[in-house]
Amino acid sequence: MSRDLRPPVDILHYEIVQEQASALGRMGRALEQSLARLREFDAAHAPSEVPAAMQPARRKLVMEAGHALWMFVVQREASGLRDSRHIMRTYNVPSEVQLCMGLAPAPSSRPRRS
Repeated sequence: MSRDLRPPVDILHYEIVQEQASALGRMGRALEQSLARLREFDAAHAPSEVPAAMQPARRKLVMEAGHALWMFVVQREASGLRDSRHIMRTYNVPSEVQLCMGLAPAPSSRPRRS
């Protein structure tokens, strides 16, 4: 039977760092996916040709990307990575997504059940 001779605090620290890295990866992939959905929408609809009926759908994609960006930035900062300019350049985050970063999504219009 193999016995780990490291102090328990070192083992715990390793586990925490491992989970931080895993969470950072998940948040980064979520940001990539939300930005890809927004880019696909934009590629299918020229900005000047987006009908008024499609504007809410695009706005929703922008808000989702802003939320994903916020989650990623918070996770990075919790890991000690404070400079988010690198994210904006690497992921080519549109300024409109950056501007809605951290905004809470609108509440559902459906009535809540007790």
